[in-house]
This record gives sequence, structure tokens and C-alpha cells, in this order.
Amino acid sequence: MAREFSSLKQMDTPVKVLFTGYLSTVAVGYLVALIQILFTHGMADGKFGLSIDDIVYSYYGNRSGSLLETKLNGSMKENASDKERFAIIQWVRDGADQDDFADAGVDKIIQERCVMCHNKDAPVPDLSDFKVLKELASEDQGATFSSLTRVSHIHLFGISFIFMFVGLIFTFSETSTTKYKCIAIGMPYAFLLVDILSWWLTKLNPMFAWLVIIAGGGMAVSFAFMWTVSVAEMWAYDKVFLDAEGQHRPKWSTIVEARFKQIGGEALAKKSFELLKQAGVYGWSQFQSRGLPLLKELYLKIIKKDK
Repeated sequence: MAREFSSLKQMDTPVKVLFTGYLSTVAVGYLVALIQILFTHGMADGKFGLSIDDIVYSYYGNRSGSLLETKLNGSMKENASDKERFAIIQWVRDGADQDDFADAGVDKIIQERCVMCHNKDAPVPDLSDFKVLKELASEDQGATFSSLTRVSHIHLFGISFIFMFVGLIFTFSETSTTKYKCIAIGMPYAFLLVDILSWWLTKLNPMFAWLVIIAGGGMAVSFAFMWTVSVAEMWAYDKVFLDAEGQHRPKWSTIVEARFKQIGGEALAKKSFELLKQAGVYGWSQFQSRGLPLLKELYLKIIKKDK
């Protein structure tokens, strides 16, 4: 026998306060995360705002220069004057030779502008170590496989938990059909997997940078939808979902579904699915031809270091 659950509008006020407090806090966290992306990845090309170039530089790298140069012209641009940045970049382009390190005045610039944050006690590259600085002066290969592995597992665990509770609260809503509730609850998990996969694919080929933005946007849309419906049903059900005579308005999902079919949305959805399928096949082939050799090379380097 099916068990009956209370809808959001029927829940006691303390439960509503609990759910609303969680949803509000997570929404602020989501907003801060977006701001953080703008100030990190969004500055990779030296211009404020997230663009395809930002995604490519962050994951694939800027193969026309060094990582140090990319950072100085991107997210670290405001931390040194134009003259100081030019001196470091010129030193890098001249070969990043240790003998010229002091002669060019680069050592003093690094000490005054960089080491305050980039030191041995910080979770970022230690620029007081010349070996680390020399590595950063080599060709910009973007995110490393080790960093992608670390960030991927953090995001998969953390964001999954966030959407589990947001989705759980949304399951108590009643203004959508079961079909669309299932789609809304499942969407963020699908987009999360695509988002993580797109980082690795972009590392192998910059053409997948678009997929990063699409997947991130899909997660944001699904979060905003579940958040809005849940809060509206808890605190403004009568005003939003009932008409002037107190009668229930037609479920929004039935109206959307009819309109979706009318504009040919089903055919578009099938075509999009086919494109994603083709992208997945291409991505797997690229991983086999390029990703596996890189992983093997990285593994051999780690083994040599350990010896």
C-alpha cells in the first residue's frame, strides 16, 4: 500500500523554517561559488567574465605560452604592475635561466609580490622554490591530471549531497506531474556527471569547452527551478497556485508539455540526445588514443620520482 506524505504547504511551520533555512543557505553558497568561478576561471584570459577562452586556458592550457605567463595576464594580473609583469614574462621568454633570475630583478619582484601567498605553508605553488618557478615557466598544459582527479572527486561527493537534500525537499511539492518531478530531480546528477567529464575531455581537446558551460548552466537551471517551486509552495501557495476563486490552476507541467510538443521540442530533444551520444563516442575514442598514453606517461613519471 502506498504511503501518504504531507505536501510542502501542509507541513508544520518549524519544518518549513528548517527547509527554507537550508535552501536559502545553499542558494547563497551557490551564488558565492559562481562569484568565485568568475574571479578564478573567469579571469584566465585576463578579462572579467566567463568565456570559452577561460575554459580552454583553465583545462587545456594556453599552449602558446607558459603557465606563469598565463596567470600573470589572467587571474594574477592585478597583483603586480605592468612593468613588473613584463619583467617576469620577458625573463620566462628568454629561457627562465637561473643566472638571469637576479640580474633581471625577477627575484625581488617574486619575493615582494608573490611569496606572501605562494609560500611553502600555502596550498598553492611555492614560488620561493626556484624549481617550482622553473616548472611554471614551461609550456602551459592547463590543469594537471592529478588536480583534475582531486577536484573531480570533491565535486562529485559534495554537489551530490547538496542536490540530494534539495531534491528531497522538492519531492514534497505537488504542482508538477510525477514525470516532470523525476526529470527535475534527475537533471542535476546527469549534468554533474557531464560537467566533470567535460573537464577531462577539454583537457584532451579544447573543442569540448562548450560542454563545460552547457553542463554548468543545466545544473543552475535545475537548482533554480526546484528551489523556486519548493519555497513558493511552502510560503505562497494560495497566491501562486490558486486563482481568484480559490481553485487550483492547471499544473504548469501539463501546459509546458503541450507547448513543448507544439514547437517541436521532442524532436529537438531526440536530436540533442543523439549529439551527446556522438560526443560521448568521440570523447571515448579521444581518451583511448590520447588520454591513456598521457596517463601512462604520468604514472611512469610518478614511479621514477618515488625511486
